Amino acid sequence: MILETSSSVTPQVTPPQVGELLAALRVEMSREALQSALGLKDRKSFRERYLGPALAEGLVEMTIPSKPRSRLQKYRLTGKGRRFVADSANE
Repeated sequence: MILETSSSVTPQVTPPQVGELLAALRVEMSREALQSALGLKDRKSFRERYLGPALAEGLVEMTIPSKPRSRLQKYRLTGKGRRFVADSANE
């Protein structure tokens, strides 16, 4: 059996929660500040539904990647994240 591969790449669908996170993230912010800006209280849900997918897609990066659990950890938009925000604003 021969499997055909498609030359077109399906764009990855970004959950709406990630879009909300990116819209709130204008400067470097801590997890607590981001949660507060979004009006969220549950840390686990925030990490799984907002922060984790944004980090995995390369839209957000850690300021101290070598110490992901640092109390001084903050998050900022990557170039890809800034383009995503700009494209979302133009729609």
